[in-house]
Amino acid sequence: MTHPARVEVRGWGWRHASRNAWAVRGVDLTIAPGERVLLLGASGTGKSTLLHGLAGVLGGADEGEVEGEILLDGARAADQRGRAGLVLQDPDSQVILARVGDDVAFGCENLGVPRDQIWPRVEMALGAVGLDVPRDRPTKALSGGQKQRLALAGVVAMQPGLVLLDEPTANLDPGGVEEVRDAVAAMLQAHPATLVVIEHRVDVWLPLVDRVIVLGGHDAAGVVADGTPAEVLGSLGDSLAQAGVWVPGHPPVEPAPPVAESGQTLLTTRGLAVQRVAGHPVATGLDLDVRAGEVLAVTGPNGAGKSTLGLTLAGLLPPAAEEVVAEEVLADGAGPHPIRWSSRDLLTRIGTVFQDPEHQFLARTVRDELEIGPKALGLAEEETRSIVDDLLERMRLTRLAAANPYTLSGGEKRRLTVASMLATAPRVLILDEPTFGQDAVTWSRLIALLAGLRDAGSAVVIVTHDLDAVRALHAREVRLGGDR
Repeated sequence: MTHPARVEVRGWGWRHASRNAWAVRGVDLTIAPGERVLLLGASGTGKSTLLHGLAGVLGGADEGEVEGEILLDGARAADQRGRAGLVLQDPDSQVILARVGDDVAFGCENLGVPRDQIWPRVEMALGAVGLDVPRDRPTKALSGGQKQRLALAGVVAMQPGLVLLDEPTANLDPGGVEEVRDAVAAMLQAHPATLVVIEHRVDVWLPLVDRVIVLGGHDAAGVVADGTPAEVLGSLGDSLAQAGVWVPGHPPVEPAPPVAESGQTLLTTRGLAVQRVAGHPVATGLDLDVRAGEVLAVTGPNGAGKSTLGLTLAGLLPPAAEEVVAEEVLADGAGPHPIRWSSRDLLTRIGTVFQDPEHQFLARTVRDELEIGPKALGLAEEETRSIVDDLLERMRLTRLAAANPYTLSGGEKRRLTVASMLATAPRVLILDEPTFGQDAVTWSRLIALLAGLRDAGSAVVIVTHDLDAVRALHAREVRLGGDR
């Protein structure tokens, strides 16, 4: 069995080819074989970039500029094929093949593992992460938590010395979070390896790690804290929380309750059924009222149809049965059914933020992205500039105005998509996982922004696993897929 890897990072930094600013710089650290590290830092401090550097997958000179070096067992990380295994944030982005067994075997096959060793490794890996499904089970039939276990199994089967987890529970329901955490613990028990995990919410991982490393922001590059969890989160808890790190016992600021009762009903459904694939509804019998001045939270386990419901309410997916009806105060002559509205009709009526930010990027720079909606409405150049400058400031994106949206961190991408939606001031806001990837400070600002929109009379619908956000927004909760 492969031994745990030793990690050395010496003065390392990375700058994307399209960016003037460095994504991360001046990182110096050593991780001993077998250590279990929780990597923390505010949104945009380069945590994911460092993880991709450790995995050796950042690319060559055409992708960006590198300084310093990253070594695994004394050799360049980029030359250590198969020595590191990386699990990404999004479960769906890691599924490659149609059947569970084939997907787990894929990495081994690419590493040239002898055929007679591959399937025993597959069985061992599935057992190590507790994914008790047949090898021929379709991967599309797995839940979000099962897909993350599948990704872990693929890493375990490769038997890397370094396991890298980039917010592996970010899009999972509470049950799925525990599933993945327990699967990682079982994996390390069956296959000892060095572990580095990024997670904004740290509580779930503290029992599993023995070291915490914190990356600084743009004014404090490199490692700003390093030690045991008790040392780092205890002695530096106040300053880290103020910088945006999620520190247990240091809750972020939350907005005041709603200033008034909810107002007019803007959207209604009775007996609604929703689907992605024709003839296969994922949620049925939905009776909903979306009201001005109120936050409606759609919660429930992965696979319950929450995102599908959000897209249906937004007029982007046709219902499987019955209709989404827009009241006249919202429709204003456009007709009662949002699915039949034009994109221009939707602009000022229903704004949508997708679960995956990259699915709605259209422009080359952050500023251009924010200008798309106002320009489509024919707003004057000066008014457009004023709207965009305000949103850049409110979303802490001003310094990134000229950056390519695809080079932003996960949390920055999410804030950009929220800002893009707000640029046209729609009456109904539908946001899928709006707090995804946020540090404590940006989470607090985003929650305050949504509360302000609610109090100003907008109807806000959030599809979320973030029960703290549901509570902080005093949301009316609709749970799909059974009772809690």
